[in-house]
Amino acid sequence: MTRSAANGTVVRDLTASIVVFLVAMPLCMGIAIASGVPPEKGLITGIIGGIVVGALAGSPLQVSGPAAGLAVIVFELVRDQGLSALGPILVLAGLIQVVAGIFKLGGWFRAISPAVVHGMLAGIGVLIVIGQFHVLFDAKPMSSGLENLAAMPGRLLGLSPNLAAAEIALLLGLLTIAAMIGWEKLRPAALRLVPGALVGVVAATLVAFSLGLDVTRVEVPANIAAAITLPGTEMFAKWLNPAIITAALAIAFIASAETLLSAAAVDRMHDGVRTNYNKELRAQGIGNFLCGLAGALPMTGVIVRSSANVQAGAVTRLSAILHGAWILAFVALLPWLLREIPMAALGAVLVVTGARLVNFSHAKHLFRDYGLLPAAIWAVTLVLVVAEDLLTGVLVGIALSLIELLPHVRKLRLKVRSHDEGEKRMIALSGAATFVTLPKLSDTLNSVPGGAPVRLDLSKVSAFDHTCAELLKDWLQRRRAGGGHVELYGASGRIAALA
Repeated sequence: MTRSAANGTVVRDLTASIVVFLVAMPLCMGIAIASGVPPEKGLITGIIGGIVVGALAGSPLQVSGPAAGLAVIVFELVRDQGLSALGPILVLAGLIQVVAGIFKLGGWFRAISPAVVHGMLAGIGVLIVIGQFHVLFDAKPMSSGLENLAAMPGRLLGLSPNLAAAEIALLLGLLTIAAMIGWEKLRPAALRLVPGALVGVVAATLVAFSLGLDVTRVEVPANIAAAITLPGTEMFAKWLNPAIITAALAIAFIASAETLLSAAAVDRMHDGVRTNYNKELRAQGIGNFLCGLAGALPMTGVIVRSSANVQAGAVTRLSAILHGAWILAFVALLPWLLREIPMAALGAVLVVTGARLVNFSHAKHLFRDYGLLPAAIWAVTLVLVVAEDLLTGVLVGIALSLIELLPHVRKLRLKVRSHDEGEKRMIALSGAATFVTLPKLSDTLNSVPGGAPVRLDLSKVSAFDHTCAELLKDWLQRRRAGGGHVELYGASGRIAALA
């Protein structure tokens, strides 16, 4: 690479890092509040996710930090086990992720049914919306999703024409939402990288400051180091508690699945280095281990920040690293500015974020392209996440996805043959392509050199479940977008439509 090209890369990464920093700041604090912990806990996770995980990541353009997808489970853990249990849980979860990466289990997390993952995210979105609805009134969320839902009508009926604290906070929250959505729809092309969440929070903060409004504001310590709480000697004793072990396994499992699915989505957005899933899993494990030692929130790879990174023109991992450095510098030098942000404004950001997790178009896509069962798995997972808890919803969703295996229970094996004929890669599959064999299929497809023509023989495939079909669809789109020629032979049904 020439010096001018290297300089151009650094400039693009620098500008992209500033965009990601502006996206991440309100989300780090808002997700912490939704998790039932002080906002500085989310900022510490953002710093570690940027500087440490950004340097080690197997997906160079993915950005890691606190995720809305884990806010609900953390809220429940803090409520039931106390904030002091979060550190030991995350240390153990991080170690589990590192071990999973060392033993190359990254591909298996991608085998989780997309219906389960999207149903889980939709359920989390509903819980965030109905929980942060109460923050819009300067009130605290209830202890469960159903309680939050039941209390919503009373909160609205309790409004009065006298502008007391609750009414003022609600108006600031509505202003934040209006500014966010309005900016995203009407922003000029020259300012397209300025995030709507930042505009909304700045608008509400300026109004609250200029009018001297008496509303609850964000509390952050004057020194970010004061927010770090190292686990004590009782950490090992806590690991003897089955509830702590179960929580660590749940966080490791859900965080890994969300991270690797996000990484796969990021790969579809650019033509650069592809994700090394096991390396990414190890990096996330180290990040969560450090977050546990610091007493911060768990982290995942986050699609909102990652897509902003790609769209802003990032080229290397330097952008993700720098965004963590900007968060650290801002928190260290300007904590007084964060204390002017109304809590209702951050609640409003999370309401919009949560609503966007409820993707009904994905459920329609599942029903239209793959039938009733995947759509039903999505719906059941969503309902159970809201009505029971996150872990129950995910486990029941995975159990239901096993129904897809029943017609093929005697022939679950998938044979994969791959060889080169001249410049063309020949791949032949035979057997049932189900989520059980997805890691083998994924490794074979991703081993094809970039730009090489491919002939994929599917004439002896007896079945394609929706998890493998989605994998093949994404791979085909990525290959063809990169100019590669792919010939499908012997495809039928919905797979033939991909040709």
